[in-house]
Amino acid sequence: MAKKMEMVLVASKVKGLIKAGKCNVAGDALEGLNGVVHWYVQQACKRAAANGRKTVRSHDFCTG
Repeated sequence: MAKKMEMVLVASKVKGLIKAGKCNVAGDALEGLNGVVHWYVQQACKRAAANGRKTVRSHDFCTG
């Protein structure tokens, strides 16, 4: 079993966005999105380090 990641999202805000899109929220939706956010943060940290920086900037989250 994989280690559970710390929740970094505000659940009520994410649920509000999903409901505003006229969709329902599954029980595992927030956990899945939380995993994506953790991955993006890790990638941004790697990109900053690869560019000789310790500071993550907005463009470190861009893929293109």
